[in-house]
Amino acid sequence: MTQETAIATAEEVAAFRERVLRKLTYSVGKDPENASDYDWFHAVALATRDSTIDRWMDCTREAYTGGQKRVYYLSLEFLIGRLLVDSLSNLGLFEVAREALAGLDVDIDRIRLLEPDAALGNGGLGRLAACFMESMATLGVVSHGYGIRYDHGLFRQAIVDGWQHEQTETWLDFGNPWEFERSEVKYLIGFGGSVTATTNEKGEVQHFWHWAEGVRAIAYDTPIVGWRGAGVNTLRLWRARPEADFHLARFNAGDHIGAAAEEARAESISRVLYPADSTEAGQELRLRQEYFFVAASLQDLLRRHIKQRGSLDSLPEYTAIQLNDTHPAIAVAELMRLLVDVHSYEWQHAWRLTTATLSYTNHTLLPEALETWPVGLMERLLPRHMQIIYLINAYHLDQLRERGVHDAELLRSVSLIEEDHGRRVRMGNLAFLGSHSTNGVSGLHTQLMRKTVFTDLHSLYPQRINSKTNGITFRRWLYQANPQLTQLLVEHVGEEVLDEPETRLRELEPFAEQAAFRQRFAEQRLANKRHLANVIHERLGISVDPTALFDVHVKRIHEYKRQLLNLLHTVALYQAIRSDPGGNWVPRVKIFAGKAAASYHQAKLIIKLTNDIANTINADPTVRGLLKVVFLPNYNVSLAEDIIPAADLSEQISTAGLEASGTSNMKFALNGALTIGTLDGANVEMSEQIGLEHMFIFGLTAAQVNARKQANEYNAEAIIAASPRLSEVLSAIRGGAFSSGDPGRYVGLVDGISWHDTFMVCADFEAYWQAQLDVEECWRDPARWWRSSVLNTARTGWFSSDRTIREYAREIWKVI
Repeated sequence: MTQETAIATAEEVAAFRERVLRKLTYSVGKDPENASDYDWFHAVALATRDSTIDRWMDCTREAYTGGQKRVYYLSLEFLIGRLLVDSLSNLGLFEVAREALAGLDVDIDRIRLLEPDAALGNGGLGRLAACFMESMATLGVVSHGYGIRYDHGLFRQAIVDGWQHEQTETWLDFGNPWEFERSEVKYLIGFGGSVTATTNEKGEVQHFWHWAEGVRAIAYDTPIVGWRGAGVNTLRLWRARPEADFHLARFNAGDHIGAAAEEARAESISRVLYPADSTEAGQELRLRQEYFFVAASLQDLLRRHIKQRGSLDSLPEYTAIQLNDTHPAIAVAELMRLLVDVHSYEWQHAWRLTTATLSYTNHTLLPEALETWPVGLMERLLPRHMQIIYLINAYHLDQLRERGVHDAELLRSVSLIEEDHGRRVRMGNLAFLGSHSTNGVSGLHTQLMRKTVFTDLHSLYPQRINSKTNGITFRRWLYQANPQLTQLLVEHVGEEVLDEPETRLRELEPFAEQAAFRQRFAEQRLANKRHLANVIHERLGISVDPTALFDVHVKRIHEYKRQLLNLLHTVALYQAIRSDPGGNWVPRVKIFAGKAAASYHQAKLIIKLTNDIANTINADPTVRGLLKVVFLPNYNVSLAEDIIPAADLSEQISTAGLEASGTSNMKFALNGALTIGTLDGANVEMSEQIGLEHMFIFGLTAAQVNARKQANEYNAEAIIAASPRLSEVLSAIRGGAFSSGDPGRYVGLVDGISWHDTFMVCADFEAYWQAQLDVEECWRDPARWWRSSVLNTARTGWFSSDRTIREYAREIWKVI
């Protein structure tokens, strides 16, 4: 399998081989005879990184001399995965590297697997940020990504006796060959303390924040390479270090722990992603993280702007700052603080600069994900920012009253301070008010933003909200993840499909009518399924049949994503096969993967149920060859690259109205998997692009879900009573059929959906069962299945992140 179609020349191969050998000798400090696979990996990575440097420097110089507007993308997550194959492929060097290493008796496919996934994210939010960074480099949008250099990321998921166990992620144990530590680029970030005010000679009040604690932010830069090396942008991540040097006197006096306490407290900021926030200390650490990276990033970009422009008056003209979700929302208050307190701007001028520079992407309609912080915590940790938030709120509400808005409930709803359940700062409202643009990430999500979480703000600022449907980079999720399919596309559509997939993929449509092409399409899928079957056997010791239907549900474990609905179908199917083992059943492998938040008990219980069901089904000879269930632990980008090209059926079954967009749905469709899903998130646009006849759409719509909740008429018990199939499934789970050692384990889980069913699992069960029967009917007709599969790939071009970035660039950032 190849990652590109270009043929490597002998000169290119020899030059790359020489660069690798030099890196092995002079950077790794090994000779070829004694080098381990890890040594070879580092040498190849460093040689590849060198290939980006000249272009990276060129792009940096062009940005300074050309005067282009810069985009700064602030995100708490960047799920960039492995970079070796990504960088080589985008530079057009993968085959060069393969041949060069083969001449040294080194297998590139072996050493590339040694690269750990960068533990810089959790799910779709971080993967979207990574896709956007690559697309901005490809399109020549001058940009910096800003985030945190986590020592240990989220966690490494292990499954022990069916339960999720969180283990320390150690991705930096062997160093990171892609990054450059910029020890000279450091900023002091303050926390706590007090604020004083004085009046200057002009009669103006000036505020001074006397912080009680300082933490240094140290920059680490990673070059992000665009397709064909067209552009190289910078991902700058911050590591936290203490302000003061090591307390040697205290250490020598015997206070060994106290001497290191300040260092430990500072470094905890960049230790892990999303520390548990169930305690006050956990909440404080999360807020410290968010402010830390925002403050360092804003100081850095303002320094760069002043160096180039001399004044911040032109900040919106040359700078666009995108807030990726509410995590960086404190940027509104911090930018105001820097402009007013540090750079002496008058308040209204500073506010105009702030709102013209910032824009905000909302990624969720779940209330718990729209962050709020206790006012007391904010006053203690960021006292000046709390003052500024009060001032912004007063200014905002006074303006509304001047416009004739006097409805107390409306003013309470759009306030930055929530009063109902203890006083809390609404970070979503702050991001909305402090930005000139607030965008949703799919058409449906944007409509629901206007009707739900921001309905009152939308009524007052009707031009603020806009839609930018998410996208994915085809370079990662097709060219690299599925080189066999890529080669097939190039053969039939031409090399141009690699550069213009948004339009050229459509040229694949006529081949969907050709039996020979459909056969080749099916053959490449089978090869990918064999590879995944090997991965499953190596990791779990479970053998699966590659010719069976691979039914895949991989994503973060959450009740609204409804892995539980899939499990209920799995049990129903199992019971049906056991009742009629000689029936005309479609052999099926159910594949699950995903992490649950460490403190999310219900999601962790769903993982345990998945493994309990898998153990029961896989051990039952009655269904052997007809049904297998597997849960692959520690889902990450690299595992996704193994799973997605092998999927036949893509499960996108969230409760309608709760999934903002989703991007795994696009990745699966791009690789030809057929979608079974609700009309939620980007599934709606996918149905418009691909055609409902090539998907399996079922269940309540967002409007129907909302109507049932508003009417308070939903009765899950009645639905269960009317469905013998569902009743039998729930009785089996509740009665301990899958938990013989602990028969009461799932009583609470079943009772929860029987009495409350917040996420409409029971309501959609029968529709889901019928949709799965439609899947089986289609699978039995290979011509129909593979025609739809080809058309899924052909009609997914619109979901390129290049298209998404062009929309941001033209309509929000104004850079093209």
